[in-house]
Amino acid sequence: MSDPSIRLLPADPTRPRRAHIPCERAWRWRSLVEDDRLTPGVTVFVTQRAYVRICAHAGSDLYNEVGGWLVGKWRADRSTNVPFIVVEAILPAPHTRHGSAYLTFTQDTQVSLYDELKERYPNKELVGWYHTHPRMGIFLSEYDVWLHHNFFPEPYHVALVVEPHSTTAGFFIRQHDGTLDSRYYFGFHELHHRNRRSVVHWRNMFPQTSLA
Repeated sequence: MSDPSIRLLPADPTRPRRAHIPCERAWRWRSLVEDDRLTPGVTVFVTQRAYVRICAHAGSDLYNEVGGWLVGKWRADRSTNVPFIVVEAILPAPHTRHGSAYLTFTQDTQVSLYDELKERYPNKELVGWYHTHPRMGIFLSEYDVWLHHNFFPEPYHVALVVEPHSTTAGFFIRQHDGTLDSRYYFGFHELHHRNRRSVVHWRNMFPQTSLA
């Protein structure tokens, strides 16, 4: 696992572009384990379209782990300078080695995903990754943590774990000091456009803001 040749990521900017944080167009979903004493280093927004595609891929194999990249934007609010990401699309990972309790991104996986990112989403950025834990719960294994630190090293890169059997999920987000808790996960903001109905159905998420 120490081979540096398997780390292949697009070049990320050193600082986010300025934009208006879209809280007025989003519903806040809070996870069961959130603690107000801990503040994530980045606020996560997920479009409804991306959420539906994440769930579809997560449910495509209920026996083996699946995963991929989260694609979108990394920005900082113009007024408050609060950093945030918007997950707008996913890239399911090809060429993986996977089983009921593991998922390995190979060098071919990273090359294929990078090429697909450049071809399909030239104006978007890699903002993190996702994978499933069939019947295992929401946490990051020791290997997951290693993979996150080595393949997704930027402070705004997040890791999403989905458990398709219990219909639960959670975002693992670095703190401002760079630390990452492998069992403490956060919720997210569901970004809607004109649709006033939520599509979120993860059972360990609860609305912190009104969906009316």
